[in-house]
Amino acid sequence: MHLIKDELDFGPWLDAAAGTSVGAGPLPRRENQDNFLLIDASGHAVCLSRQMPLHCQVPGWPPGHVRAAVLDGMGGHGHGREAAEAAVQGLLAMPACLDAASLAASLDELHTRLQDSFAQAAPAQARPPGTTLTLLEVPPGEAPLLYHVGDSRLYEIADGVATILTVDHVPATVYAMRGALDEARWRAAVHGQHHPQIAQAFILGNAIGDSLQLDKPLRGLDAATLPPFLAHLADRRVLRVRPGAHYLLASDGFWACDDPLTLTGRWPALCAGKTAAQAISALFDDFLSQPPKGLHSDNITMLALRFDAAFTVPGG
Repeated sequence: MHLIKDELDFGPWLDAAAGTSVGAGPLPRRENQDNFLLIDASGHAVCLSRQMPLHCQVPGWPPGHVRAAVLDGMGGHGHGREAAEAAVQGLLAMPACLDAASLAASLDELHTRLQDSFAQAAPAQARPPGTTLTLLEVPPGEAPLLYHVGDSRLYEIADGVATILTVDHVPATVYAMRGALDEARWRAAVHGQHHPQIAQAFILGNAIGDSLQLDKPLRGLDAATLPPFLAHLADRRVLRVRPGAHYLLASDGFWACDDPLTLTGRWPALCAGKTAAQAISALFDDFLSQPPKGLHSDNITMLALRFDAAFTVPGG
């Protein structure tokens, strides 16, 4: 496991840390196809390169601005690790964004550029690669901006409860968008069990349309497209944060088991009273020392962000 904690400085109002591991299970993966990115308030960045932590300085990074992202490369489509690494390198080169619209436009442009690049390099019959991307962009003193595609997740840990703040881009969500699944059946299919299928990924594209065939652009799901019970969880939005709560960006290897809700239900107690780094250590120790029943071996990556109790957002 790689734990990133003391090397970065997020200023007086934010605490953050990252952890990543090849994972656990009966047949552990030989390669970590996950990735992550943390850019701190001084432009010091850390990510994975060839499965090892890489530190660098982002030139011209605005003081106080923070970027945090988790990525899960899709190995089943080939070149999963390479896709996640390419996306991270693109994120390192992408200027800081101050609003949700510019963030979405910049990331959609990066998606198209990387998609074209991989398509030109691959044989015609090759399956295109992809990666999830769940990202928080935090301008100085402002509420975080969320951009989400895939089935990694953002959790809020507060008041003894783990609340999911993103919608998994999986076939069950597509069926719910069409009215074929109600809330209870959707939650049972998506949060109560684990399926490896995905309906949309960065670089790969989306299979959310009526034909279920892969289309190149990404679709940002929002109140106009999601069913009413998910309408408040738009993929691209300003995130209202609660000072003192932990916000966990995590890849789906953590809940790839028979009873995901029992596993994630332990997280509030494991995070209680802890710094971001202490929470990451506790969550990884719990998972790796006591792998959940029915675990499907997969890589695991998590970022923890905790906003100081004094943090306030103008107009929030």
